[in-house]
Amino acid sequence: MKVMKFGGTSVGKPERMHEVGRLITRDEEPTIVILSALSGTTNTLVAIGDAMSKNDKETAKQKIDELYAHYQQFLKDLLKQEATYNKAKAIIDEHFEFLNIILKISFNEALNKDILAQGELMSTKMFSAYLEEAGIDHALLPALEFMRIDAYDEPQVPVISEKLKALIEEHKGKKLFITQGYICRNARGEVDNLKRGGSDYSASLIAAAIKASVCEIWTDIDGMHNNDPRVVKKTVPIEQLSFDEAAELAYFGAKILHPASIWPAQMYNVPVKLLNTMQPEAKGTTIMAEAGSVGVKAVAAKDGIIAIKIKSSRMLLAYGFLRKIFEVFEKYRTPIDMITTSEVAVSLTIDSNTYLKEIVKELEPFGTIEVDANHTIVSVVGNEIVKTTDMLQRLFEALSPIPVRMVSYGGSKHNVSILVPSDYKTETLQLLNKGVFGLE
Repeated sequence: MKVMKFGGTSVGKPERMHEVGRLITRDEEPTIVILSALSGTTNTLVAIGDAMSKNDKETAKQKIDELYAHYQQFLKDLLKQEATYNKAKAIIDEHFEFLNIILKISFNEALNKDILAQGELMSTKMFSAYLEEAGIDHALLPALEFMRIDAYDEPQVPVISEKLKALIEEHKGKKLFITQGYICRNARGEVDNLKRGGSDYSASLIAAAIKASVCEIWTDIDGMHNNDPRVVKKTVPIEQLSFDEAAELAYFGAKILHPASIWPAQMYNVPVKLLNTMQPEAKGTTIMAEAGSVGVKAVAAKDGIIAIKIKSSRMLLAYGFLRKIFEVFEKYRTPIDMITTSEVAVSLTIDSNTYLKEIVKELEPFGTIEVDANHTIVSVVGNEIVKTTDMLQRLFEALSPIPVRMVSYGGSKHNVSILVPSDYKTETLQLLNKGVFGLE
């Protein structure tokens, strides 16, 4: 059995949804199809929740009505038979009735998560109606009946596996299953979600739970590229990556794949393929245990980085000093991306300012604290690149015009990361494309 996940742009228009219907029936292998919400829907649902949190019911109502009009037109273009159209319209009307009911009740975070779940619930039900009209046999598996996270928001793969297999068993003879990405239930049994990009995570978790033959992630890009095509003119797709390489790229800014979606596939050794719904015959990128080659594969950039420098000639070399610093970040559940040390200072980076004030206050007893925001981590990733003898030379020669703030080398054999002011991000990526890949 394989897993196929389609993102918002892949189902964002009726004709794209028709194409998905063709893609999922190209072979006979039993398949679980995971859909995101229609493109733009989640952003609108977030805006509705924000308006409700401010008690701005007029804005919330306006956005609900605009979204409803969009779905009405979508259904008319998606479905041609009156019976299936009426059935699907009744289902969508129920979801919008819920959204209108929330205007009359008190808003809270649990309700907000119910609001955010509506996108995936509607997209899968609409797609199921289309498959029914097209005469394609399938079963709709509600993700809320098997996707589970624990009290720490961590997915429970054994529980997911047990519940999902039981659901599949209820539909003996079926080879095609449709379910929602992103949404789940938490330890309290409430509707919850896997955060932004969570549909990729859902796909990887489901693939791990059923030990799938492959997990296909379908987007509007033909695989992962060697650089950011939005910034650099000439980029090329990467044919094969190891799980470790893909994890580095995803974590450090490659937008095509959610960072958390690598580990379930890696843990259960399920190959992941990144494919393009607009060009289904393109090779895309395969992510698997083997890297395929040694050397630099790609560059990725992660924005919104904050650099923190702790300067203390008195305490730096004292026993337990670094541990005490790390405990501050652990206390506020704030991950550290990069770290460098000298005899008198520790410099590190974080990607969230949620607890920045509290962190700085607790660090002040250790020495002088400097905080610099608006930075970008640029990572050069490839299999065992620390063994590529001329790579560092080419990298730093290419970056000679750039004011590099930090360098992380040796922590991973697959990654060299540099920290630059965000104003230099575009120039940095372009210079690396020329200096490291020879592409202009």
